[in-house]
Amino acid sequence: MLGGSGLNKEALRKIACDYVNNNPGNFVSEEKALEERLIGMRMYEEPVIMCGRADDGLFSEFKKPSIIGGHFMAPAEWLSGAKTVISIFMPFMDNVKKSNALIKDMPSTEWLHARIEGQEFIGALLNHLKEHIEAHGHKCVIPSADQRFKGRNPEIADDRIQGFYTSSWSERHAGFVCGQGTFGLSKGLISKKGVAGRYASLIVDFELDYDERDYTDPYEYCTMCGACVIKCPVNAISKEEGKKHPICSDYLDITREKYAPRYGCGKCQVAVPCESKAPVKI
Repeated sequence: MLGGSGLNKEALRKIACDYVNNNPGNFVSEEKALEERLIGMRMYEEPVIMCGRADDGLFSEFKKPSIIGGHFMAPAEWLSGAKTVISIFMPFMDNVKKSNALIKDMPSTEWLHARIEGQEFIGALLNHLKEHIEAHGHKCVIPSADQRFKGRNPEIADDRIQGFYTSSWSERHAGFVCGQGTFGLSKGLISKKGVAGRYASLIVDFELDYDERDYTDPYEYCTMCGACVIKCPVNAISKEEGKKHPICSDYLDITREKYAPRYGCGKCQVAVPCESKAPVKI
């Protein structure tokens, strides 16, 4: 399906892939490299782009306190006339995943770069796509970069409550709606290319080819094997309760103190069956 100006999903995918494959931002620079051996290291594989309807009823469901809460903003609240949500999954390169699996507690230097400089690169990619979309006469919003984005639940004052760790837009939930994949015990979104990577999204005012969800259960791709439970260095995940965000957050603060301005962990995403694929349920 084409946008009013002829811009389609395949065109956007090509623009994104060209940027990811060739832009210096996806490679560790000499200036920022924590170790000499990491100079030139690529952080992300080519992106997986999937699209969902902006008026999908699931976005309204996310406003329920049991899911995200009333502070969650549906696509039409971000952009008047919203038609499509574009979800982008950025899988980490194999060496980034393997390096992090070799260290039991702290993040590898490869993972630190991919988590921080990698996230900066994702922001640049989103702006690059937004410029192309707007150049074709369309409107586009990047929720995570919008001044209305609230990173934590403003309706809850106590940061020890699980619900505090939600925001006015969720890249993972947007990915779920768009057909990227389903959640795991670690609360990561397991795509067909696995859980080890980062999600991003855009909201636009034109229609694209919408992807069908081949799942109905929010945890359909997760076998509940418990591998992420074992991998977590601070026991923040359990089969009974899933992930406890306050414990995870406290541990990230420890890594932030050690590696400032970088931080990270990601142990629940590596050396697990869902690292690079959606496990087949037995």
